[in-house]
Amino acid sequence: MDFQCARCGNCCRWEGCVKVNDREVDEIAAFLEMPVEEFLEEYTRLRPDRTGLSLTEAENGSCIFFEDGDAPRCRINPVKPQQCRDFPLKWNFPNWQSECKGKLIE
Repeated sequence: MDFQCARCGNCCRWEGCVKVNDREVDEIAAFLEMPVEEFLEEYTRLRPDRTGLSLTEAENGSCIFFEDGDAPRCRINPVKPQQCRDFPLKWNFPNWQSECKGKLIE
């Protein structure tokens, strides 16, 4: 099974931890052309379970890198975390099918 994303951004609006590992931190910081230490301070936080880092959230709970509007987009799409790439096949949220504009392909 595969998933065809419609880039609606509804998964990006879902509140919760977006986990990042060391490799992802390095890749995102490089993509944003900023030092890793600055990226860590500005865009990450300790996860509630204290087992690693997650991206911070915008005030409305959406991902900090999600840009809403007529053409919603992820500012870091080429280097987005694996967790984001895994939606909805490895994780999803309640009633995601009614929120998400993408399609499951068999």
